[in-house]
Amino acid sequence: MGVPLANRVALVTGGGTGIGRAIALGLAESGADVAINYSRSREDAEATAGAVRELGRRALAIKADVSQDRDVREMVRRVAGDWGRLDVLVNNAGTTKFVDHKHLDGLDEEVWDRILAVNVKGTFFCCRAAAHVMTEGRIINIGSVAGVRGHGSSIAYAASKGAVHTMTLSLARALAPKITVNAIAPGLIETRWHLGREGENARIAERLPAKRIGHPEDIAHIAVAIATSTTFLTGQIIAVDGGGLL
Repeated sequence: MGVPLANRVALVTGGGTGIGRAIALGLAESGADVAINYSRSREDAEATAGAVRELGRRALAIKADVSQDRDVREMVRRVAGDWGRLDVLVNNAGTTKFVDHKHLDGLDEEVWDRILAVNVKGTFFCCRAAAHVMTEGRIINIGSVAGVRGHGSSIAYAASKGAVHTMTLSLARALAPKITVNAIAPGLIETRWHLGREGENARIAERLPAKRIGHPEDIAHIAVAIATSTTFLTGQIIAVDGGGLL
């Protein structure tokens, strides 16, 4: 396919590790210059930026707390100002806390506020800021099958990802036809969140049609496909879960 994103600019939130890093590298391999957002993991973001540069693309590691609208607006202004455009936004930044769904008192107000602030408000803030500078483009939100089935690390996390899915549909209508908005709903993916849970993950994998849990690159392949797709693809929630929803 060559470099379908040549001369395009992408911003990946939470792009220093895991799924975000894989997506950033996938977009760079397809020709895009990539800004990698981080809130705390500067070293990881700088390492990802270095890997993007090794692929021959421009890279920028940029700090912003996506739950803060002022941070987000400044981040997007800087990317669009320094590079003259923004074509692809991937809302990957997210947070969770593992709380058994039956342990209702474990979800105190502070946990709820932080998860909703990052996962829901942060996604909206980034979409809104990007819409102001995109003449046309692709927005890709990272949801979760937890937002479909109500499973996952906590009830708050599942609720936040359900909100991301609904927001994706609303924004696909609001920003059409120049900007497409789609979401990827990963299943169980091997990331830092699952360190120490290998035994449980192996048991889950046995129940999946794919017979394995996912890797960040599995999500990156779909993100790149959406970023390079036709404008006829919008308002979709694409589950990438090894057949788990079956």
